[in-house]
Amino acid sequence: MSKFELKLPQMGESVAEATLTNWLKEVGDTIEMDEAVFEIATDKVDSEVPSEVDGVLLEKRFDVDDVVKVGEVVAVIQIEGEVDNTADDSSDEEMVAEEHSEVPARELEAQMAGVKESVSATTPDFSGSERFYSPLVKNIAKEENVSMDELEAIVGTGKEGRVTKNDIMAYLENRSNGSQDQAESKPQPEAKTEKVATPEPPKQAPEKPKESKVHVGAGDEVIPLTRMGKLIAHHMIESVSTSAHVQSFVEVDVTNVVNWRNKVKNAFQEREGEKLTFTPIFMEAVAMALKKYPLMNISLDGDKVIKKKNINLGMAAALPDGNLIVPVIKNADQLNLVGMAKTVNDLAGRARNNQLKPDEIKDGTYTVTNVGSFGSVFGTPIINQPQVGILALGAIRKIPSVIETDQGEYIGIRSKMYLSHSYDHRVVNGALGGMFVKAVADYLEAWDINREI
Repeated sequence: MSKFELKLPQMGESVAEATLTNWLKEVGDTIEMDEAVFEIATDKVDSEVPSEVDGVLLEKRFDVDDVVKVGEVVAVIQIEGEVDNTADDSSDEEMVAEEHSEVPARELEAQMAGVKESVSATTPDFSGSERFYSPLVKNIAKEENVSMDELEAIVGTGKEGRVTKNDIMAYLENRSNGSQDQAESKPQPEAKTEKVATPEPPKQAPEKPKESKVHVGAGDEVIPLTRMGKLIAHHMIESVSTSAHVQSFVEVDVTNVVNWRNKVKNAFQEREGEKLTFTPIFMEAVAMALKKYPLMNISLDGDKVIKKKNINLGMAAALPDGNLIVPVIKNADQLNLVGMAKTVNDLAGRARNNQLKPDEIKDGTYTVTNVGSFGSVFGTPIINQPQVGILALGAIRKIPSVIETDQGEYIGIRSKMYLSHSYDHRVVNGALGGMFVKAVADYLEAWDINREI
């Protein structure tokens, strides 16, 4: 028998750790290769970690809600007939190393000790605290020069009062604005007087969280927000307080699009093995409009506008638990309709199964959300920061309309929908916001009914 160490895999360049949220296997359970063993969550995405081997779960190294660093061993799996990857494979190198003199090694140790002393002299040490801080929170505290006293005074909203990333970021924002809502700043110097100095009063204890004003009656059910729900709530409030939201609405005749899709969808699925929904068609239209109006494909950084080179479309997708996630179609303007359909179906399917990778939900430059899938005629979506626009697709409805022809006007049944465009009025004026959504509408209304797939 041999053992295999299942480690937390690399989950993107900016992700250094994750929270273990659920064990899918218990000690003694049989595991097949590529079968999920546990679930993890980062500030970007929730996902499952599969086994790389067949075997039996022998050991769990972490509990639920523990923070795990990338590369750390999370589980040990017992396997048969395989090389033990827990064994020391560097024995040959060690034998060679022993032949060298020990003097350079001692010199190197002395140099390293000096470096550690110099680093520790300028870096806050949080190891003396009885309070738990995740590596992410410690790194932020070190980078922002948050003292031990300041960190201890921050009110934590995590499990068992832990300080989360959002807690320390909110504290830093308040500190930069001169606010002392969450923790006290450094004591102010005492005014000079002729009296004998009195002892400094003890620091006030951090304020307890305010009690809820919502009355919970008999029979009411209290449902705590999920981790993702808390993140979404925070991002939505942050977006509304950051961007000046303005909306423009356009009604679009998509009769040609509907008729064309009905004509080719069966042949498309038979040939490509993929369903042809309306989403890739709309994504193609948005990508073309962004190429025409590149100043919608921007971000605002202070007093600078960052004009994005790539067109990366975010595609808001509803999850089975009611939460929302936004996978990103990278370089959407470079995909043909077949490629767009395959990408949309792949991302949507893996989003529903919590199989998205962190890199697949980052670097979006513009977002599209389909409120029509729930029957809504139109909506006023909140901008996905740091983007400056988001387009909501309303439900397609058959309605009586006035049709203009060379022979005159008459009433007919047409398939129509509303496009709702929310944009950041700090950098996008009404003209640009209106012309952009009109360009999307024009592209759809001019759809070629004879287009080849």
